[in-house]
Amino acid sequence: MRTVLPLPRSLGRSLLPGAAALLVAGPVFVQAPWVRQAPMAAAMFTVVLLCAGVGLERSDDDNRRGLGALLVGFAGSWLGGTLFWGWLRLHPLWHLPVEAFALPLAVAGLGSRWRLAGAFYLASLLGTAATDGAIALIGLMPSWVAVLQASPEEAAGLLQSCGDHVMTPMALSLVAVLAMLLLTLCLSLRGRGRAADVAAATLATTLAVDGLFLAAAMLAPRLSGLI
Repeated sequence: MRTVLPLPRSLGRSLLPGAAALLVAGPVFVQAPWVRQAPMAAAMFTVVLLCAGVGLERSDDDNRRGLGALLVGFAGSWLGGTLFWGWLRLHPLWHLPVEAFALPLAVAGLGSRWRLAGAFYLASLLGTAATDGAIALIGLMPSWVAVLQASPEEAAGLLQSCGDHVMTPMALSLVAVLAMLLLTLCLSLRGRGRAADVAAATLATTLAVDGLFLAAAMLAPRLSGLI
């Protein structure tokens, strides 16, 4: 019988939040270009994520079970993102509903062995809701479709304008308030258990990624169009 060495518990405490952060940031550079080129293949990759997650979750090692549950939660976020950006990206009002397709399962999972999966998915969804809400409140939602339909050169100019708009006092104040609310939530979640730590890492990484997009829109709009 094959023996699997357990991961140290001290490593596990930082492993899961770190993995959650990577799973939030990774799709920016992997999923986005993949969906543009081959949305069906990206959607089918969900099966690979689910199989890997369920396989790890059945391990005898607690940390590997945690990673498996995390992958299952990520699979839900991956599929929701692929469905929207692959086929519905020109309909921004559908973004949050499509991303929330597994919401009932995630809520139910919080009370089961899939607690980590539910925590990751729900935190990702909250981050998406906050981002979409900020875009709508500061008046950039009409630019969504314009940027996606524009040529690369035109999109760069539109993104530059969006970045400039965000830097106006009213918009910047609103973005800062929303960021502070999410940051406060992250700090309040830390240290309350593995699921809470995963949720905190997921939200914190969402803030970091949003900051990257904002910086790219202002400093390198052509790059922001690629990611």
